[in-house]
Amino acid sequence: MGPFSIGLIGAIALLVIFFLNAVRVLPEYQRGVVFRLGRLRPQDYGPGLFLLIPFVDRMVRISLRTIVHDVPPQDIITRDNVSVKVNAVVYFRVMNPRKAVVEVENYQYATSQLAQTTLRSVLGQFELDELLAGRDKINHQLQDILDRQTDPWGIKVSSVEVKHVDLPVEMQRAMAKQAEAEREKRAKIIHAEGEKMASVSLAEAAQQMGENPVTLQLRYLQTLTEVAAEKNSTLIFPIPIDFMKSLMRRDK
Repeated sequence: MGPFSIGLIGAIALLVIFFLNAVRVLPEYQRGVVFRLGRLRPQDYGPGLFLLIPFVDRMVRISLRTIVHDVPPQDIITRDNVSVKVNAVVYFRVMNPRKAVVEVENYQYATSQLAQTTLRSVLGQFELDELLAGRDKINHQLQDILDRQTDPWGIKVSSVEVKHVDLPVEMQRAMAKQAEAEREKRAKIIHAEGEKMASVSLAEAAQQMGENPVTLQLRYLQTLTEVAAEKNSTLIFPIPIDFMKSLMRRDK
């Protein structure tokens, strides 16, 4: 093998290495941000197959899929001075890959830190009852603040959800007592309303029976019949004189 053949083989090997370093393939959910000699290229690369200049171009891969970030529990002091631990989850995605690379060093870490500080500052403006009952309002406010602050980085925060509010043991006991007292209050109110309705019905029944004495006597006999059926015994009871007089008149 002569020098020409060796040189040809070497040239072919260099071309293969050059071609392999130049070819890039990106899936549908990724984009490439390319720097040529340190300068940012004006367009994003991908998806699919494209060529770069080896040793001249440097590419940074950016995923466009939604990232789910779990915010670790944060110590929060509410407006009514109650200490709680709150964690949340943030959903965000890259909308502008070039900004996500150029404007911030690590967009995921920056978004995570921003979510933690925003969670502490926003939740500290609410009282405990608002924090427990107004989750939708709080989530919307957190999402709006994070979305505005991450917009210069090319990030879109689509949703923020407060997951869990960890209360102190003393506060849990106090809330349990409060809930029990509230249930007893409602039970007493319902019982009082029932007594009131029953008294009104009894007053109306007494008025009707007073207007018609026969009705009162029939009710008296019905009550005695029910008592006799339950006790299964012989009962001796006085009969109203008016009732006997009416029976004697009918016999005549």
